[in-house]
Amino acid sequence: MTRVKRGCVARKRRKNILTLTSGSRGTHSKLFRTANQQGMRALASSHRDRGRKKRNLRRLWIIRLNAAARDNGITYNKLIKYLYHNGVFLNRKVLAQIAILDKMAFSTILKTIAERGE
Repeated sequence: MTRVKRGCVARKRRKNILTLTSGSRGTHSKLFRTANQQGMRALASSHRDRGRKKRNLRRLWIIRLNAAARDNGITYNKLIKYLYHNGVFLNRKVLAQIAILDKMAFSTILKTIAERGE
């Protein structure tokens, strides 16, 4: 079998990994072996946290909606119930934005769905 010299390919692979970890501190950005471990860990963490981000934002929207609904004398649970019974299909993100940016519009929405819901 013929000999294959891999100097260029290996250097390119190592350089890519060192570029990936260039923001790390100390040997995590300088030495290949530790940088490789750090890079794999960083990629795994970023993959995991993309899912967590969605969860955390949904929790934040629910907390905001609950607070805004309680200011208007209704609980979050009843708010969602009334929304579905009246066919108002606004998601939690949009409702939370309305609750923060336009309190009058949110209270108007609550009054109308509460009147129809009961």
